[in-house]
Amino acid sequence: MAARRNPQSREAWTRLSDDALLKVRLCDLPLRLEESWVAGLIEQVKHELLAKGLRVNPHFWLSEEWFSPQGVPGVAVPFYLAHPRLIRLERHQMLEAEGATRKSCLKLLRHEVGHAVEHAFRLHRRRSWQKHFGRSSQPYPEFYCPNPSSRRYVLHLDYWYAQAHPDEDFAETFAEWLTPRSNWKSRYKGWPALKKLAYLDELMSEVADTKPVFRSRARPEHLPRLRQTLGEYYAHKHERFEGMDSHVYDADLRRLFSASASRAAPTAAAFLTRTRVRIRHQVARCTGRHEYAIDLVLSEMIARCRKLKLRAIVPTDQLINDLAVLVSARSVEFVYQRREWHAM
Repeated sequence: MAARRNPQSREAWTRLSDDALLKVRLCDLPLRLEESWVAGLIEQVKHELLAKGLRVNPHFWLSEEWFSPQGVPGVAVPFYLAHPRLIRLERHQMLEAEGATRKSCLKLLRHEVGHAVEHAFRLHRRRSWQKHFGRSSQPYPEFYCPNPSSRRYVLHLDYWYAQAHPDEDFAETFAEWLTPRSNWKSRYKGWPALKKLAYLDELMSEVADTKPVFRSRARPEHLPRLRQTLGEYYAHKHERFEGMDSHVYDADLRRLFSASASRAAPTAAAFLTRTRVRIRHQVARCTGRHEYAIDLVLSEMIARCRKLKLRAIVPTDQLINDLAVLVSARSVEFVYQRREWHAM
């Protein structure tokens, strides 16, 4: 008689240490999206589509990150969201886990479904679509510096993401339109972005109750096909945030700190190390930027302060606020010079 399988063996990997877990291949993780907390949110977004009369039925699968491939009306979801143990590892490795809260996950799902709808109906090929959003064939930029005060784009995800590319502009506009009780007509009253929302509302009425052009159920980069280990995955992810030439900080650091202060004054490196978490949280909260990128900027600043032998002589609160402004400016360069752009 065949031995009964231990029902707890499937969860044995969750008790591994971080070091041991990093040696596990992605394809060996026993994860099922339909058994995760994200499944309920996916169903919610599908109901939102039906409520709008859209017959597109996007499919979802686990992969390395969020994306919706060209020609596929579906959405890849980051594997770490499928289990609390992996969310903890992601936070330990990257200081945050994108989409790990109900609110942020719903925002990302609606955004990705916007891409899926665009792909399903080939909307980017319409001249009216191009008139409002631009050409989808336009290359993604290596980096860009968004204009936070612009009213030409909706504000949905962080980083003023609608400004990144015409495809992202559409996906962000779609997400705002799809969100229940978004009150987009009043929220964006007087904004040029309202014209895009009104156009999208009209366009969705046109494609409602029609069959999508693309109905592929392909799952590119599906988790069971990914042979890399978690350690290799995070090594690659860290490479995206490799630092810029750290000498670019010198003039700003000399303005905030002193090279001739008394030895009784704390070193700038020690001050930054002590206030690092506070500054990081303050910048992330005010700008929405990735905490890992912010932390790397702080690491490079600490190294330069140590090299330049700077000391802190300004009252703490004032200096922290000045540093937060500096880190905000530098981290936006840092993020947008390193982001790998694709239909997220």
